[in-house]
Amino acid sequence: MVNASTVIKNSSGLHLRPAGVLCKEALKYKSKVSFRMGNTTANAKSVLSVLGACVKSGDEIEFVCDGPDEKEALAAMLRLAEEGFGE
Repeated sequence: MVNASTVIKNSSGLHLRPAGVLCKEALKYKSKVSFRMGNTTANAKSVLSVLGACVKSGDEIEFVCDGPDEKEALAAMLRLAEEGFGE
């Protein structure tokens, strides 16, 4: 299991479009991909789970990846967050 924290930079947070981008990328990996924010844990492979976390701009989240390609999955999640999920 690997994990790393990042701050959400895009001005609208994780609304529908960036949540979809995140899920589409997470689904490429066999590993379990999730993130934590405070007491909330969200499955990064589920758009509804990501939206339910109500992540806003400036929030810090911690990605957690567990599985055979966990390092690659974590690197991809952090890259996406750094790029603002394509926005």
